[in-house]
Amino acid sequence: MNLKKEIVSELSKILSLEKEKVFDLLEVPPSKELGDYSFPCFKLSKELKKDPKQIASEFKEKIDLKKISLINSTETKGPYLNLFLDYSFLAKKLIPEILKEKEKFGLTSIGKNKKVMIEYSSPNTNKPLHIGHLRNDSIGMSLSHLYSVNGFNVIKAILINDRGVHICKSMLAYQKFGERKKPEKKSDHFVGDYYVLFNQKAKENPELEKEALELLEKWEKKDKETWLLWKKMNDWSVKGIFETYKKFGSEFDVIYRESELFGESKKIIELGLTKKVFVKDQEQNIVVDLDKFGLGKKVVLRKDGTAIYLTNDLILTPEKFRKFPLEKSIWVVGSEQNLYFKQLFKSLELLGFDWVSKCLHYSYGMVFLPEGKMKSREGTVVDADDLIEELIELSKKELTKRNPELKEKELNFRSEIIGLGAIKFFLLKTDAMKDIYFNPKESISFEGETSVFIQYAFARCKSILKKTSKKKKNKKLFEFRDLTEEEKNLISKLSLFPEKISFSFDSLSPHILCHYLLDLTSTFNVFYQNCRVIDEKEKASDSRIALVESTSIVLKKGLNLLGIQVLDNM
Repeated sequence: MNLKKEIVSELSKILSLEKEKVFDLLEVPPSKELGDYSFPCFKLSKELKKDPKQIASEFKEKIDLKKISLINSTETKGPYLNLFLDYSFLAKKLIPEILKEKEKFGLTSIGKNKKVMIEYSSPNTNKPLHIGHLRNDSIGMSLSHLYSVNGFNVIKAILINDRGVHICKSMLAYQKFGERKKPEKKSDHFVGDYYVLFNQKAKENPELEKEALELLEKWEKKDKETWLLWKKMNDWSVKGIFETYKKFGSEFDVIYRESELFGESKKIIELGLTKKVFVKDQEQNIVVDLDKFGLGKKVVLRKDGTAIYLTNDLILTPEKFRKFPLEKSIWVVGSEQNLYFKQLFKSLELLGFDWVSKCLHYSYGMVFLPEGKMKSREGTVVDADDLIEELIELSKKELTKRNPELKEKELNFRSEIIGLGAIKFFLLKTDAMKDIYFNPKESISFEGETSVFIQYAFARCKSILKKTSKKKKNKKLFEFRDLTEEEKNLISKLSLFPEKISFSFDSLSPHILCHYLLDLTSTFNVFYQNCRVIDEKEKASDSRIALVESTSIVLKKGLNLLGIQVLDNM
């Protein structure tokens, strides 16, 4: 059940207002004293040509509480009509539904028979993944889950950037200084070492930059020796990168490679020139002039015939829509590429592709670490593997401190789930458009705004349920009478789950779900501290056990939507 939608449905009939209008106006007030929901009437004053206080009073008179089971009472406060829920009725309806639906609670089918592609990660094969990729992957996975639970057929895509001068820099350094060595470390790090080495050597000998461009030209002319070297180093890099993906939980349904798009540029260039969308500039580069749209000029194909990122996206995007009839195509790419995507979408529009309105750039901010923490060999970027291992080790230390008797196999298992969850949650809990400062130690705290805080509450639920597992619960005895404030608050928070999923999906904002789960966890902890679940009277105990089980279901589902696993024991 979606509580807000059910209340909206009833109110719209009684108040003779459109559902959409009631839905937009109905809000959760800042304090429970002002109701569980509040309806601000001043926004209707102009339309109804009445004083908002009068509107609130008239609406109150129209509401027959006998006909709205979910509402226990109403009151007016100035221009606001405040609604107070009947928690006993709500619980009798809500809790059995959660227990029956389990992981399906809160799901919708609004995306049935619709396909969505989400492209994320986009690694370069000249170096290992870094902390920015972890934010990108966390966002990409959580968006995929949010679309899936709303009934969409989600295609998770990755474009591997495996060609270009940056790739040739690693190749050239290996060619000159590698002595035909094979990886003795994780293979993407091995390749990345040569990219770092190239940059160091190029400072001493700038001619290396020219040689890297010459190597790219050889690659594009399909020089056999160059291609053999490229394939060998590319395979090393991709192997290592996908080992990181496997550990972090990143999954893809479709894999695109930039190298496979290279030979397809002719058709899109001819189309652009024919439509006069593309022109040649004075240097003989082929460009798209977007000045009149405030987007400047952008090179589509260099004068030497080499392609750039825009060329590849102009080729690949129509192919996506041709192969998969997409309702939406989303690119998860950092905010530094905002202008680029405006240029891409405008170019596609000018080329005559009418599906361009279905394209979306999901932009996100940068990730920084506290000064002096975990700098890479270049001193600028933190490798994803290093951060993952750091968090797993920190988790091990914390778990060992709490449970010194824990066996090594179980310690490793728990540490990995806690460490990976800590990274994902920390990267998702802030609005994606904002830059964030990642603090490794803060992210694994058992208290505060962390996934560990939520995972621990789930484990506490499972511990309670284990102790009561022999007790047969009679769902007919879920009376939920004489509820305490703690019980009411927990019921209220549980009822919001479908609404929060819907809101997170509509706004593509995983951080909303993060903060809901933190709020639910805090509410559950207060309930746990003040309401005995075991050894209460039979009926009260059944009801409270049901509340605990419902909480565990929602916490698990919520974390899973963020790509985070749970543990029965912490």
